[in-house]
Formats: sequence, structure tokens, C-alpha cells
Amino acid sequence: MEARKLTSNMEGDVRIPSGCAIAAVISKEGKRMSGESIIDAMKPMHDRSNGLGGGFAAYGIYPEYKDLYAFHLFFDCRDTRKKCEAFLKESFEVVKGELIPTRKIPEITDEPIIWRYFVTPLKSVLADQQLDEKEFVARTVMKINTGMDGAYVFSSGKNMGTFKAVGFPEDVGRFYKLEEYEGYSWTAHGRYPTNTPGWWGGAHPFTLLDYSVVHNGEISSYDANRRFIEMFGYKCTLQTDTEVITYILDYLVRVKRLTLSEAASVIAAPFWSTIERKTDLYDKQKHEYLRKVFPSLLVTGPFSIVLGFTGGLMALNDRLKLRSMVVGEKNDKVFIASEEAAIRVMEPDAENVWAPSGGEPVIVTVKEGQF
Repeated sequence: MEARKLTSNMEGDVRIPSGCAIAAVISKEGKRMSGESIIDAMKPMHDRSNGLGGGFAAYGIYPEYKDLYAFHLFFDCRDTRKKCEAFLKESFEVVKGELIPTRKIPEITDEPIIWRYFVTPLKSVLADQQLDEKEFVARTVMKINTGMDGAYVFSSGKNMGTFKAVGFPEDVGRFYKLEEYEGYSWTAHGRYPTNTPGWWGGAHPFTLLDYSVVHNGEISSYDANRRFIEMFGYKCTLQTDTEVITYILDYLVRVKRLTLSEAASVIAAPFWSTIERKTDLYDKQKHEYLRKVFPSLLVTGPFSIVLGFTGGLMALNDRLKLRSMVVGEKNDKVFIASEEAAIRVMEPDAENVWAPSGGEPVIVTVKEGQF
């Protein structure tokens, strides 16, 4: 009955055109912070979400297992978990497996079995398949998510983890006890899905290896993007357009070895007229090359994203800047959010608060050796 009631209203009464909330914080000195601050940052942006998805990604939270891949998984039942665990043990050394700690709260319901494994690929398997470690892990994630009903790997990087659920982000943070974790970098998302279902796997962030993406917007180029990226072994299975951005960035940066700035110039490519006006010949030729070689990876439609990766963050708007994004600084910390109010919660005295230009990436990295 509720769904019919909502659809009878005018669109402007039930949908926030710039809905979805993103936030992030990073310490350039690699200082670890609890998750409490990033949870609080999502509270003033509560109305940008509708309770159908919230999540966080944190970097530096597993220092005791920093050389192992941390697989976070959702399971629909105990038998599925046992089947997946047996599958993992065929190709990985499973150093530790455990339930991810949660607390029961009335706002989060119908939770699946939520487990994590700290693993490393067996050297014999890597040698037999002639794959490097990261490629093997990425293929394993795709295999589980496409071939094992009732099991989803929703995080698979080293010394990082994603925590997400159906709910408002501030409730998701409490559910996962994120105030008990410490990381040098955090990202967060509150979801307002407009054309895809709200379910646990469909909440942001979306991850592969150590890459995590939170996104505000809609991808009108999704079908073209998906068809291209699936030619290279990626599979979009999580019923939301944002997932494809994660795979595009993994493909461009890890596989094709583009820099983050070059990858940004692919997904938020300058208009041809803008490239034509460039006076620096090398810069002009580089952008022409990227547009010609990767035309199907141009992401169109309104978006603002934050990419998390080991040792840094990248914030990026679409080239027309159709979604809001604000950046602020204080001492060694950089803050990113959909609204300045969220930054002020994390740091009331934030300085140099500014809005990035459309298509211009903001890349922040931790000092070498500090994470």
C-alpha cells in the first residue's frame, strides 16, 4: 500500500533530484581515526537518503593482517557459507574466518550472515594458473558473485574493509560498531535509489580489491559501460549502476596502468571543444588519445564520486558538475562531502573549503611509508 501511495504523489514530493550523500576523510600523515566522526558526518545529510542503503569503507583497519586479503561476505544461510568456505580453501590459505561483529538495533533488520576471512592465494595455484595475485583475487570475487547463489563478496582488499546494509548510514555505522575501528581514511554513503532495488549487496560502497567507490547520481551510459567492461571478465551482478564505475577504475588503473588523473580523464572526459582549445600540445594529444581509445568508458549523466584506494582518495564530479561536492582541509586532514555541513561536523574549523570544478579530480595521498 505504501508503494502505491508514493507513486500517486508528484515526483518532486518524493524524490530528491540531487539525492544520495557521500562523505570522506583522510589523514595525509596516516594517522588512524575511529569511525565515529564519519558516522556523525552523515547525520546532517539524513534527508539525502531514504533508508534503502548505507555504507562505509575504511583503510588501515586491519594492521595485524595487513598482508592478507580481507574478504567480507554476505551469506543467505549456513550451508552457503560452508560451501563458499570450502571453495576458498581450494585456492587460498585461510588464516582466519569469523563473523563480523554487529550490534542488534531496531533500525537494521533482515540481516544476512555477515562473515570475514583473512586469506592469501596459494603460491602453487598462482603458478599453475600463471596469474598475478591481484588478478587471481579479482577473478575469484567475480566467480563467487556470479556462480554461487546466496553468497556475495562485498569487500576484498588488503588492510581495508567495507561495511554496508539496508538502512540509513548513521544506523549502519552503529550496527557494525564502526566506532571501534580505526583507519587513516574513511568514506561513507547514504543511498537514495531511484531506479534500482534497495538490498544489502546494492548499498554503497562498491569495491574490488582495495578500490572502493561511493557515488551520488545516475549513469545514463551504464549499458555501454557495462557491455565494454564485461568483455574483460568483469560481471555486474549487484543490480545498481554504480558497480560499473568500480570495475572501470580497476581496469584503467590496475590493468591498463593509467594514472588516477588519466583514468579521471576517461570517465569524465573533456568535451572535444575543450580539448581543441588546449594550448599545451602534449596535454592536448593525451586527452585526444584517451577519448579515442576508451570511448565506451566515458561515464555520462550526473555524478559525484569518491574513490578510495590504499594510501589515498580521489574525488570527481561529472564534467558539467551536476552533483554537489565540497572539499575542506584542516592540518593534515582533507574532508570531502556532498554538503559543507557534513565537513563542519567532522571539523568545525575546516579551512580552504571549496567546490571542485566539473571533471577535475581531487587526489589526496598519504605520505609514503605512513600507512
